Amino acid sequence: MKQTVKALYIGRGAVSVWFRYCLILFDLASIVFFVATANIPHGPGLIAVSWAVGLIILLDFSARMWIAKDRKKLLFKIYTLADLVVIASLILDPFLTGSLAFLRILRALRLIHSYHLLHDLRRDSEFFRTHEDAVIAAVNLLVFIFATSTAVLVFYIPQDSQNPYIDALYFTMATLTTTGFGDITLNSPGGKLFSVFIMVVGVALFVRLAQAIFMPQKVRHKCPNCGLFRHDPDAVHCKHCGETLRIKTGGVG
Repeated sequence: MKQTVKALYIGRGAVSVWFRYCLILFDLASIVFFVATANIPHGPGLIAVSWAVGLIILLDFSARMWIAKDRKKLLFKIYTLADLVVIASLILDPFLTGSLAFLRILRALRLIHSYHLLHDLRRDSEFFRTHEDAVIAAVNLLVFIFATSTAVLVFYIPQDSQNPYIDALYFTMATLTTTGFGDITLNSPGGKLFSVFIMVVGVALFVRLAQAIFMPQKVRHKCPNCGLFRHDPDAVHCKHCGETLRIKTGGVG
């Protein structure tokens, strides 16, 4: 049984690859679900869905722990700790009412798991390996947008808003891009400082994404000696082993 589970998580066969892609799709769906329901009153239906999602995450967590070579090391990884917090918040969902409802924001920590998904994509997807820098930069930006929007939704958007999540996302994007329409503002000192945080970090992430797309800092060329795959555009020798490289430059001197 353990070998079967291990093959599903780290195997190279078609079934293993499809299993991991299904996990990736589930993780994406769970992230969307957590963000979309962060500020919605939870009745029996949403509680049941939360428990079901929590059970799947718990089974995935248990399977990874079961087959891990170093369970202690895995346990203290940031995405593992984030998953434990998410599982606890899902199990305790019926008790997160009234003043404790804001604790559902902890489910946004599931976004951290997206960085673990990058490991699976690097192994299974040729497209990801080819465009890794741009994909990672885009993931960083999206994680920041969704996590920040969730925080704005829970702490700053009025409960009587007709479209609370849209308002939170709209404010986040307007602030992040420094557009500043001003129709939705955070007037408290804490809100103003949070807006500054969004602008500073958001602009930096936007710039990083633009650099990854339009000005790649590394070229992908496999060193024939050591296999190092990323080099400076003007590299003549491999920095790892010193092997002479013949990188196609397209006429750039």
